[in-house]
Amino acid sequence: MIRSADTLFARLFGGALIAILLAHVLAFIWFTQYAPPPLREAPPESAQHHEPPGPPEDHGPRRPSPWRGPLTVMGFQLLTLVIAAWYGAKALSRPVRRISEAAERLSENLDSPPLEITGPREARNAAQTFNLMQQKIREQMQQRGRMLAAVSHDLRTPLSRLKLRVEKIDDPKLHAQMTQDLDDMINMLDATLSYLNEHRKNEVLQQLDLHSLIESLAENAQDNGDDVQYQGHCKPLKTQPMALRSCLHNLIDNALRYAGSVKIDIQDQANRVKISVIDHGPGIAPELHETVFEPFYRLEGSRNRNSGGVGMGMTIAREAAWRMGGELYLTQTPGGGLTAILDLPRA
Repeated sequence: MIRSADTLFARLFGGALIAILLAHVLAFIWFTQYAPPPLREAPPESAQHHEPPGPPEDHGPRRPSPWRGPLTVMGFQLLTLVIAAWYGAKALSRPVRRISEAAERLSENLDSPPLEITGPREARNAAQTFNLMQQKIREQMQQRGRMLAAVSHDLRTPLSRLKLRVEKIDDPKLHAQMTQDLDDMINMLDATLSYLNEHRKNEVLQQLDLHSLIESLAENAQDNGDDVQYQGHCKPLKTQPMALRSCLHNLIDNALRYAGSVKIDIQDQANRVKISVIDHGPGIAPELHETVFEPFYRLEGSRNRNSGGVGMGMTIAREAAWRMGGELYLTQTPGGGLTAILDLPRA
């Protein structure tokens, strides 16, 4: 009986029952205290002749008090039921709100603290299930990382042996083709590990001079002989520095690979900061703007030996943007080309 009472249904039903009983009790007390007195019967005519004359009676019309009618009873009941409904709705929404907030924290950080197990039985069961789900997701992510790290480590050894054996091939064309294939495989392993490492990072928000970061990235690219220009100014932004650096680096590298030159435009708004990485390369068809964010996806036109890359740069960039609470999307550059827009919130 005690365990069955420790449920959300029992609490809501008990609260509603108490509210109904309290409404009737209060209405009964109020009605008995302030109800109009009962009408007295007129005395017989014989008794009327023997009564001494009293003061003259006022036979004017009397208005009944508004607090003495049935509306008072209904008012008490309505008030108590409204209060009970408010508390009941609050009791119902509290566990759902706690789970929703925990799910939002989990989407941002797999290592977020577990949900506190409190409340009625249904809420405690839901919290325990949620914590168990979080633990299993964390274990699966760790297991996936360990498995891929082990696979990449084990594959490096035979790939290194193959590269040594390729050096003994006398045919220059076959030697170049096999060397390129081996380099592509090694780059795919490196990109996979980089993606996993970036996905597992959980940085603390810090105040960052975004303008100085973009200036540094542009100067580094210019030192390597690349054409990278930037314009606009931005106030310091509270964000994840490593994630932002990784995102911008991949966007700039992708634009340089296919266009040869990049222009970075900074737009500082009241609540958001937009960073546009603009190129005038071959561009991408609008229907493929979302497809290029898939891991290891490369357009058919870019699948040549000289383009480089394994199709993970845009995936890593979008993952970094999501970790910062922002969005990354693509648009067409006026006059031809592709523009990657990084939209970051200030709060």
